[in-house]
Amino acid sequence: MSYFIGATLALAIGFILGTWIGFGRDRAFYPTVMIVVGSYYVLFAAIGGSSEALVTECLVLVPFLAASIAGFKRTPWLIVVGLAAHGVLDFFHPHLLSNPGVPVWWPDFCLAYDVVAAAYLAVALRREERAGSKAAAPVAPSSPPTEARFPVVSPEWDRRRMAASCSGKG
Repeated sequence: MSYFIGATLALAIGFILGTWIGFGRDRAFYPTVMIVVGSYYVLFAAIGGSSEALVTECLVLVPFLAASIAGFKRTPWLIVVGLAAHGVLDFFHPHLLSNPGVPVWWPDFCLAYDVVAAAYLAVALRREERAGSKAAAPVAPSSPPTEARFPVVSPEWDRRRMAASCSGKG
């Protein structure tokens, strides 16, 4: 059941908040999700009252914070890699680290969330890349590199949604 709930929640957050509501258009959305995902083990260490677990979990969090920052600054594909890597951590966590505050069901739940969230973001990024390459005009070689973009809903859908909200119909 933990796997099902984690996967369902990842899809709901990715689709409803990220795509449908539009939070995913903000470069900070997915990196923030990864920071939150990565910080739960630190929270559980604090709840469990173990100083050793707290220090260890803070150290484990550092690469995920770095990936979140790099994903925000450079390319959102680092967020995909970071979420997938956190899923791998969730698989091994109960066997490698002692953290008395972690609920027994958490690693399975978090593994499912992380892997599905990484897959959802990867599909969305790939879709965005394909849409961008079809509509991209030739760029002069001297042009500065463009910033990495996060997936967005189609411009037509977004235009209709904005028109409906302005007219009071949505």
